[in-house]
Amino acid sequence: MANHFFNRIMAAVLTAACVGGPVAALANTEVETAELLIKLLQVGRGVLSENQATINDASKGDKGITGDFVANQVIDRFRKATKIDLSRPATVPQAPLFLAMVESEKEVIDEAQPVINKQGVGFKGIIPAVFARKSGERFYRKTGIRVKLTSIDYRFPGNRPDDFESEVLRIFSDSRHPKGQPYSKATMLDGRPVLRMMDPEYAATTCLSCHGNPKGERDVTGAKKEGWHEGDLAGAISIVIPRK
Repeated sequence: MANHFFNRIMAAVLTAACVGGPVAALANTEVETAELLIKLLQVGRGVLSENQATINDASKGDKGITGDFVANQVIDRFRKATKIDLSRPATVPQAPLFLAMVESEKEVIDEAQPVINKQGVGFKGIIPAVFARKSGERFYRKTGIRVKLTSIDYRFPGNRPDDFESEVLRIFSDSRHPKGQPYSKATMLDGRPVLRMMDPEYAATTCLSCHGNPKGERDVTGAKKEGWHEGDLAGAISIVIPRK
């Protein structure tokens, strides 16, 4: 039933608007659009985080953590957090764009099903950071809007901050900057006008098993721990929206 429900939503939206090429948000809503796209990625990552124990349960086969499960959880939680109901796309400005993000998250989980459901293996490597990165990559291919995780302590090469992101990360690390406040700027990138936004992220208790202490010790992924403490600046979600 969930599969049919989500597919009906996507079919209705895709008959009204194409999300297969570059999409520029309306000028008067682009900051809000950026904030909501970031929120969708955060919500999806939260769903995955809450289900890590199930994903890494070596004794179970089919775990029910499907793309449709994640997509429907994202739509439901996004509605509760923002009062925006993506199950009724006709009532939502920019619905094709937002549902393209949900579809990207769904596709990442669908592609990972053989790994998620593999018995006899504990840690699967299907972690929130990987999920967010792959969802952002798929979303970019669908829309031309770039969404990525970035940090001074980046692990994946693609998360390396560019000059703009490095400067904003320095702003976020300054105690004078209000904690949790995003930063946005209309600027140029590669000769094109864009809106850039970054939303700071801070280390939660659940992050510390991989990113906490002792600094330099190998975590479950094989990477070296950064030595973060709860509340430390962990990085940011960065988004680049082309402007007309």
